[in-house]
Order: sequence, then structure tokens, then C-alpha cells
Amino acid sequence: MAEVLSCQTLDQFKQNLEDGNSKKLTVIDFTATWCAPCRFMAPILSEFANKYEDVLFLKVDVDELKTVAEDFKVDSMPTFVFLKQGKVVDRFVGANKESLLKLVTEHSGRSLPEVDPTPST
Repeated sequence: MAEVLSCQTLDQFKQNLEDGNSKKLTVIDFTATWCAPCRFMAPILSEFANKYEDVLFLKVDVDELKTVAEDFKVDSMPTFVFLKQGKVVDRFVGANKESLLKLVTEHSGRSLPEVDPTPST
């Protein structure tokens, strides 16, 4: 069962990114504990991580890793950045399950099993 990997240190983030280079797609969720839309998206991201085991899902708290958020030019949360082989291929800002699903499906190169459009609790 795959999970969203939380990155609390710069070294941890870099190691996870390096590990993700062997996968087809890495999705970074830039979040903050005080961000209500981020909390709304957290269980959705976990659901996707379980269904897309060949995709690496990372979570970065912008208050813990400010330099990483700055490097990826994150100024709104949640922001999702899509990487392939270490290169940014897309980004999405907002708490919209369908939009996130569309981009994960498109960039992973396969379709997602049917997903309930309501957030899991």
C-alpha cells in the first residue's frame, strides 16, 4: 500500500526526489497546517497514492521547507507540482479533486480506477 511521503528536512526531500527519478511521475503537494483547502485535499492525495503505486507522492509543508517552496515558486496552497525525471512538467493550484485526477492520469500515462468524487473522511 503506497502512501504520501511527508518531507520534513531538505535532505529528506532531496532523497525522496532522487528516489522518485526512477518512477514515471513524482507529484509534490505543497501544503501548510493552517491551510483549510490543504486539509481537504490530504485524504484525496492519500487515495490517489494507494491507486497509483507507480507514482511518488510527496508532501512539503511550506513553513517547514521555505527554501523548497521558493525554489518551486509556490505562493498559494495547495500547489501540486508534477515532475518527470527531475523536470517540472506541470503544476496545479487549488483544491479540486477532478483537476488533480486529470493531471495525475495524464502525466502517469494510464487511467485511474473509478474514484468516488466525494472526499473520503
